[in-house]
Amino acid sequence: MSQTDTRSQEAKNDALTHPQFNTFIFDLDGTLLDTLPDLVVLTNTSLEAFGLPPRTTDEIHSFVGNGAKALIYQAVPEDTDPQITEQVMQRWKDLYSTVGNQLTKPYPHIVEMVKELKSRGVGVGVLSNKFDAGVQAAVDEYLPGLFEVRHGESDEIPRKPDPTGLLRSIDELTSDPQHTVYIGDSPGDIRTARNAGTYAIGVGWGYHSADELREAGADAVVMDALELLAWAPDARE
Repeated sequence: MSQTDTRSQEAKNDALTHPQFNTFIFDLDGTLLDTLPDLVVLTNTSLEAFGLPPRTTDEIHSFVGNGAKALIYQAVPEDTDPQITEQVMQRWKDLYSTVGNQLTKPYPHIVEMVKELKSRGVGVGVLSNKFDAGVQAAVDEYLPGLFEVRHGESDEIPRKPDPTGLLRSIDELTSDPQHTVYIGDSPGDIRTARNAGTYAIGVGWGYHSADELREAGADAVVMDALELLAWAPDARE
């Protein structure tokens, strides 16, 4: 038996001692996809277009999690003219389609895990603070055919931790909060789950530490994507 098969079997066995959920909804950046390398290029290209100093990878890492607008507002120098900040933001969005998805990749075992959830009859979705067009493009490029329900920030979907987007996603998957788990890599994701009344699982491979996620009130923290299968029933059995 391969290591992957062994982990999957262990996760199925662990399901006997974990609460079970028929709906799994995921954050995107830092949870499903490692987008940081692209965010660094995209952000610094946008800053430099207006003569602003670039940021380090660690700095941009610390800005991720609350959407593109929050990222840019933190990335520009404090004394930047608000009009310039808005122009940097627009430049960032305009460049996204050509620069934003060149270095991104799914984290280990993500695709395998989502496919297994779907084969078990579990409903899956994506809810991100990234602007909606960026979410659609990233999912289509790196997770094709895996998520029909996916939302980013838009006029209809406010940024997390507002629970509106999560509750809408749950409804579109014909589920309810009591049977849903929201999975993310930030304290804001944990708060979103709490605000919507869902179970909250943090992932330790993203942009925030496992300790931060536990302190935020996560019901559980996992360090490998296949561990999430422990919370998924198998409709085939």
